[in-house]
Amino acid sequence: MARERAVTLLRRFGPLAVIVLLSVAAFASGLAGHLSLEELRARGTELQAFAREKPVLCAAIYLAIYVGSVAVSLPGALILSLTAGFLFGPLGGGLAVIGATGGSTVTFLVLRTAFGEVLRRRPHAFLARMAEGLRRDAFNYLLTLRLIPAFPLLAVNVAAGVANIPVRTFVLASVLGMIPSSFIYAGIGAGLGHLFARGGPVTIETLLSPRIYLPIIGMGVLAFLPPLWRHWRNGRAAAPLDEK
Repeated sequence: MARERAVTLLRRFGPLAVIVLLSVAAFASGLAGHLSLEELRARGTELQAFAREKPVLCAAIYLAIYVGSVAVSLPGALILSLTAGFLFGPLGGGLAVIGATGGSTVTFLVLRTAFGEVLRRRPHAFLARMAEGLRRDAFNYLLTLRLIPAFPLLAVNVAAGVANIPVRTFVLASVLGMIPSSFIYAGIGAGLGHLFARGGPVTIETLLSPRIYLPIIGMGVLAFLPPLWRHWRNGRAAAPLDEK
């Protein structure tokens, strides 16, 4: 009995323990600090040469870093999406989509397994609101959250775990929702070489102006209109029944 309980606990919390240990190691070693524009600028020529000489190996390493970074919640997803364009051109956005979705899926599955039941019983207010929307219309709601980059990856992944949505729905909505922003960031990243060569400071704020964010947010709003319309229509249909 004790052995079975130990195995159950290991299956439930083992993956989470690995994620936590990797996260602590990444921050303690200073690895998280390397996910920056300054690091990309310092090693840009070397990295681009490696991408040209061994594109497949470089892409594989890039994906491993992206998936791992998102899985352990390192604050570097935006830098990595820009790096995709810097190394592989605008089409590198496809690699960014795969990396972000892969890392998010790992987090979603690990947290759902470890804390899903607890979070469903006593969710945080912010997560509870997101989870409720995901339960009503998982695909469209998650698609909207993914389209608007203002929502942190970790918060969305945890909320999806609380809502216990199907893995297939999570992956498909994540892929489709991350495509626009990932390719936009990759397109910006493709021009970083010219900015670095000109000298002077290059920051996230100078790269991402309102003209970049507003169209992405607009797509998120448009994605939210269909479920909003269905909710309004269902409410009107139910009104006569309530009056009776």
